[in-house]
Amino acid sequence: MCGIAGFVSESSSVNSRAVLERMTSAIRHRGPDDAGYYTSAHAFLGHRRLSIIDLSGGHQPMSNEDGTCWICFNGEIFNHADLRPTLEQAGHRYASHCDTETILHAYEQFGPECLTHFRGMFAFAIWDSRVNTLFAARDRFGIKPFYYFWDGRLFAFASEIKALLEHPAISPTMEKEVLPEYLSFGYVSEERTLFRGIRKLMPGHHLTVRLGGAQPTLRMEPYWDMPLPDGEPSSPHDDSYWIAETRRRLEETVRMRLMSDVPLGMFLSGGLDSSAIAALIKRMVTGPVKTFSVGYEEARYSELGYAAQVARTIGTEHHEVLLSRDEFFHSLPTLIWHEDEPIAWPSSVSLYIVSRLAATQVKVVLTGEGSDELFGGYERYRWNLLNSRALGWYRLLPPGLRRTIREQVASSSLLRASLRRKLSHTFLGRDDTIESLYLENFYGAFTLPEQSSLLSASPGAVFASYRRYWDQAATASLLRRMLYADQKTYLVELLMKQDQMSMATSIESRVPFLDHQFAAFAMMVPDHLKIRGGEQKYVLKKAVEDLLPHDIIYRAKMGFPTPLRQWLGDRQAAPLLDGLVSPDGFLASCLDLSSLTALLHRHRSGMEDATDRIWRLLNLQLWGDLYFTGKKEALLSSMTPTVPARSPRRG
Repeated sequence: MCGIAGFVSESSSVNSRAVLERMTSAIRHRGPDDAGYYTSAHAFLGHRRLSIIDLSGGHQPMSNEDGTCWICFNGEIFNHADLRPTLEQAGHRYASHCDTETILHAYEQFGPECLTHFRGMFAFAIWDSRVNTLFAARDRFGIKPFYYFWDGRLFAFASEIKALLEHPAISPTMEKEVLPEYLSFGYVSEERTLFRGIRKLMPGHHLTVRLGGAQPTLRMEPYWDMPLPDGEPSSPHDDSYWIAETRRRLEETVRMRLMSDVPLGMFLSGGLDSSAIAALIKRMVTGPVKTFSVGYEEARYSELGYAAQVARTIGTEHHEVLLSRDEFFHSLPTLIWHEDEPIAWPSSVSLYIVSRLAATQVKVVLTGEGSDELFGGYERYRWNLLNSRALGWYRLLPPGLRRTIREQVASSSLLRASLRRKLSHTFLGRDDTIESLYLENFYGAFTLPEQSSLLSASPGAVFASYRRYWDQAATASLLRRMLYADQKTYLVELLMKQDQMSMATSIESRVPFLDHQFAAFAMMVPDHLKIRGGEQKYVLKKAVEDLLPHDIIYRAKMGFPTPLRQWLGDRQAAPLLDGLVSPDGFLASCLDLSSLTALLHRHRSGMEDATDRIWRLLNLQLWGDLYFTGKKEALLSSMTPTVPARSPRRG
């Protein structure tokens, strides 16, 4: 696990090495153990190392045998030892035992096809001086980040945006065209970012920058996509096969991710996914297994009790930390700086806090990310299936009658407010479109009319990125369409959060559920084994029933809840809310303050709950003040205080 940065161009300046060092230093937290640089007439590669594999070797950038190819790499290739004998038989000579060298030799042997051989998480760049070409790639799900800048002359790349901003040719400018998607989802799911000219290499893609021709060229191509069957095909296997195979494959992917030359542990929420992985780890390793959990002083939002129950049951050395309201808000500027863009979900803060706790004990952690997007774990999937089935008969009613019912659901005084709110999430209170019935219903914060009042121009295609993936899976079942589109959008942002928050504390996080072979298998599992009646992730629950207590496996999903609504409703939050309409704040430069003031008034008076929208605005304000209004130093002047951890609990 590391940080990478670099750039290539036809011509270099006298201070190119100094620029490279500044870029690499900006992400020192990603790799405090070592730094390395490669410079040539056209290519400049930098690396920060967090030593996990082959501690004495593995210095990067690393070259092949004759020094014609150089690589900087972030991630882990978990099957690198299996690939090595074939590469050695083909004549490649190894100088280390690390996975970085396997990538380099596989590139020499197979070219871009090398990517099809790797099982792991990765973002890397290889400079091939033989043909003046930079080849770069990102793993299939986007577990590791890769940002880049390209203006037709200069190509620069880095693990984090802040490193790119250290290059003198790149200055921070807001990409206003993506603001509507941010206001709705809380993140930008396409290749653009909130910084104009800075883009993401999308998951499952590689790119090639060629120098030496009439002008430099950039070419980007996909190399992998999730296989999706048409419709809901009949399975030749019975339920017991799928349950047993889920367990066998889960054991394989967890065992593969225990590869490490340093101590590793597990983030344990007390939910199904992390608890199952922790229980498998405990069975697979000798010696103590360390687990880490975070909770809140507000007990109703805390899962610490469940995590402690799991730790006692499986016998781990368990560590806990509490996150207070003051610590939460105090941390925001620093964490937004680490993420480079506004934080999408409050759980990023708790993830950072538990990562900081874990970093005192281990250098690698496993997490349960990705299971919900493979096995149908979110409530929105089940509700959208129910709404869609009901529409089959509801569409038989005349459009005018359906419109009248929708208006009554929205405003009728004959219905209690709580009932109107619930009905507004059903087919009775929604338009018959995916945008209304699903996206605005379960993802969106600001509606399109609200955005029109806040923005100087009408919002554009807010849902275009999601719709692109939704339409690509048009022949799949409804559940698989939802899973696929989330894997391409929502999950990518979750993984970015996982990476940036853990790397902010200099630890590596691994996600066993997102081994691409396991994930492809999971997508083939029949829909009725993912959501059966009211039970979600049914096949996974059945697969791990012997590992965990029944009440842990079948308890209601909480999903890292945060008492944000309670905190923002407290009088102590008044300065935060007042600051959103400050004339010298960033929001004043891009939103209509009168509309914003009206929204805050409705929230404070109890007319409506705008917690999610205020969270979006607060993060956008802090992000803009960090990068555009000259308030960065003031916001980051005080470091985040230490949160006291509870004493370890031993199972």
